[in-house]
Amino acid sequence: MIDRSLVRALITSAALGAGMLLAGCNSDEISLANNAKANQPVPARLIAEMNAKDMDLQSPILVRLFKQEAELEVWKQDRSGRFALLKTYPICRWSGDLGPKVREGDRQAPEGFYSITPAQMNPQSLYYLSFNTGYPNAYDKALGHTGSQLMVHGDCSSRGCYAMTDEQIAEIYSLGAGILLRRPENRSSCRPIRSR
Repeated sequence: MIDRSLVRALITSAALGAGMLLAGCNSDEISLANNAKANQPVPARLIAEMNAKDMDLQSPILVRLFKQEAELEVWKQDRSGRFALLKTYPICRWSGDLGPKVREGDRQAPEGFYSITPAQMNPQSLYYLSFNTGYPNAYDKALGHTGSQLMVHGDCSSRGCYAMTDEQIAEIYSLGAGILLRRPENRSSCRPIRSR
């Protein structure tokens, strides 16, 4: 016969363990608090640029990516409410050709308009830091396009994502992470070419 106190102890341990695992599902703030990479401050030179352009540190951002030009732009809302270009970064690598992503595994970087929410910020990325582009959006899904985990990340390596250098993604991440803690979402636009 099994001792009842042993059974109770095992059940209690299992319940506590399960509770800790479930609590881990909502541990974004905890993982951010313990991640030095994700907690880097916005560099002083970028804050100086924002001040020169009459932009508040906590104002919303718009990320625009251009495949053909291999550029990522960060636009920021100024104090008048208009968006203005803050900084342009060269994209280290992106996958596929010009044109939209159609299916999971096609190694094609997405194109479209997406929202970036706090849940899409990934401080535990295998590629230094990352944020999910939001692909597929409602339009992509309506077309039957599939895919997941399409990121903007560091490590300069791409299999369907937009890859930056670690230094670049750290700066971009520092701009987005602080804002997303105060605002529900920011926007991104992934385009094949820059239209004039």
